Amino acid sequence: MEDVALRLPPPGGIEAPGIELVAVIGAGQMGLGVAQVLACSGVSVLLFDVSVDVLDKGIASIEAGLARLASRKKMTEKAAADAIALIDSVVSADGDYSRLADADLVIEAVPELMPLKEKVLSAIVAHAGPRAIIASNTSSISMTALAAVVPAERRPTFAGLHFFNPVPVMSLVEVIKGLETSDRTVSALLELCTRMGKQGVECLDSPGFVVNRLLVPMLNEAIFAVFEGVASPSDIDRCMKLGANHPMGPLALCDMIGLDTILSVMEVLHREFGDDKYRACPLLRKMVAAGRLGRKAGRGFYDYSGAKL
Repeated sequence: MEDVALRLPPPGGIEAPGIELVAVIGAGQMGLGVAQVLACSGVSVLLFDVSVDVLDKGIASIEAGLARLASRKKMTEKAAADAIALIDSVVSADGDYSRLADADLVIEAVPELMPLKEKVLSAIVAHAGPRAIIASNTSSISMTALAAVVPAERRPTFAGLHFFNPVPVMSLVEVIKGLETSDRTVSALLELCTRMGKQGVECLDSPGFVVNRLLVPMLNEAIFAVFEGVASPSDIDRCMKLGANHPMGPLALCDMIGLDTILSVMEVLHREFGDDKYRACPLLRKMVAAGRLGRKAGRGFYDYSGAKL
């Protein structure tokens, strides 16, 4: 996780009624970020993953990140320790999700693969309490399509909760209202965003929602510019930083997000809209196939093999 200042919730923030225990399914980069922000807001967290090693490394990553923030006086050592104490890791290797029964909110934060999300959501539905809100951290998959996995009586309490990477830093959370999501569910999630010090924005269910519908095609176009030899990756990034006042160039941003994620979103947009303007660049497909996924793989458009990420 990047060594950047944590956006702590404001003192006296609005309480999300009834949401005091949140289960986060998936201890990847996004799940860890969500767990950290929730814990720093005073919310108890159950962090699920299939491997003890993954969970141990995840908790260690959160501890290291909070320790760095404490050393830089971005938060107190006590606040960091209190946050870690609120996170309880749970191994679900054998499909044991029994502890979901006590959660007020369950957030699915597994990779953007529809079969995997369907499998995890089915497990959540089978074990979560009857009044629990169920949310998916999907970045592009239709909430209404995901809701097909959820029994009709639970669809009013099913919604999207799309955090942005890195979660502790990025202020925005898109709260996605599916076809049958209730206004009460949306309100509870928006209030939780406020408690976490985030800006929640309600969006109707549409491929890519707001940010990815606008952003990812632009990133794909930057990859096309590399593919066609218009300019080098560094020069394309320099042009957008100097000419469009972007804080980060589009290709560096691709590397930070992960090229596999970029490709996944483009495929969803292409499939759902049926418009070739959302066709993924062939270079993007080649780089993903070669494992050049960006920072997390050590190499994307730039080489990170010697960098401390």
